[in-house]
Amino acid sequence: MAIDRAQEDRPQSGLREWKKQATREALTLAAVRLAVERGLENVRVEDIAAEVRVSTRTFNNYFTSKYEALAARHVDRMRRSARELRERPGDEPLWEAITKAVLAPLAGSDQAHGTPDPQTLAGIRLIAAEPALQAETLRIGMAAGNEFTAAVADRTGTDADRDLFPRLVAATVTAAVHVATDRWLRSDPPAPLTELLREALRQLAAGLPMPPADTPR
Repeated sequence: MAIDRAQEDRPQSGLREWKKQATREALTLAAVRLAVERGLENVRVEDIAAEVRVSTRTFNNYFTSKYEALAARHVDRMRRSARELRERPGDEPLWEAITKAVLAPLAGSDQAHGTPDPQTLAGIRLIAAEPALQAETLRIGMAAGNEFTAAVADRTGTDADRDLFPRLVAATVTAAVHVATDRWLRSDPPAPLTELLREALRQLAAGLPMPPADTPR
């Protein structure tokens, strides 16, 4: 793979990290694409590695299974949100900072303004319904949740190990992301994921007030 001038200007350590991240993302995208095309049960680790033109050993340097590769994109977004939260201005209100941090990883993606094509969306729905994938997402998502908890604790001057607040905030944000994503997958007509996430977090910030009696169902 050719390296452009911008890549040549990177320090060698930074270039190595960039290449590792690019390979990780390529493996994740290949796993999703193959699962959509063939069905999850018909995809092997060897197939994913071959799609990216790397060895199975290289795949295993990044992921322990095809399920972890499929779940990685979601978990990586959670981790990036934690990093984004740490970088938000210190005087920004907490829930405003959280909302911007959660939306940041979606900037420029298809989900930000709409949905994938119907075939791809159907495939994503099928993958999301797999119990093994759900379990893997929960397993590796715990570490990302801990990172978000630590970011909230640092921002609010609380203790991630002793205080309930930062862990409760992280747990409710994770739940909001899950609910908004599930709604996005099932919306008809399609709705932008960013709008659903923003509304879910707005309701959390408001303390989850009861909706008006005349709210459309």
